[in-house]
Amino acid sequence: MSVGSGPTQEPQQSFFDAVGGHETFARIVHRFYTGVKSDPVLGPMYPADDWEGAEWRLTAFLEQYWGGPTTYSEQRGHPRLRMRHQPFRVNPEARDHWVALMREAVAQENLSPLHATTLMDYMERAAHSMINSFEPTEGS
Repeated sequence: MSVGSGPTQEPQQSFFDAVGGHETFARIVHRFYTGVKSDPVLGPMYPADDWEGAEWRLTAFLEQYWGGPTTYSEQRGHPRLRMRHQPFRVNPEARDHWVALMREAVAQENLSPLHATTLMDYMERAAHSMINSFEPTEGS
């Protein structure tokens, strides 16, 4: 070994790569939106003619957040999650429905326990931060 040369460290793998990249996130988001379409609280919040767009936006956002491609910001700018959700009444009931559907979609992916917990911890915190109303859901 020459002077000044020590062990080299491999670059740390991103969460995005560790869980399987684009295909993993696309499957999770697709399963999630399949549930949202029939959810009595969340379904009405989404434009019926933009399910594919909603899937793309969430997939691209999650990919970027977890160390994948930066396509979301390149096409849509800064995520500004709270601002983008402001037009919708996101109350604790909506948050709970969102988290339950996401938890089910993530569980069906059979990620390692550490990856599933890490992902859901973020999802739950993000969903909680979107609450912008405490008025009950119409019809409840």
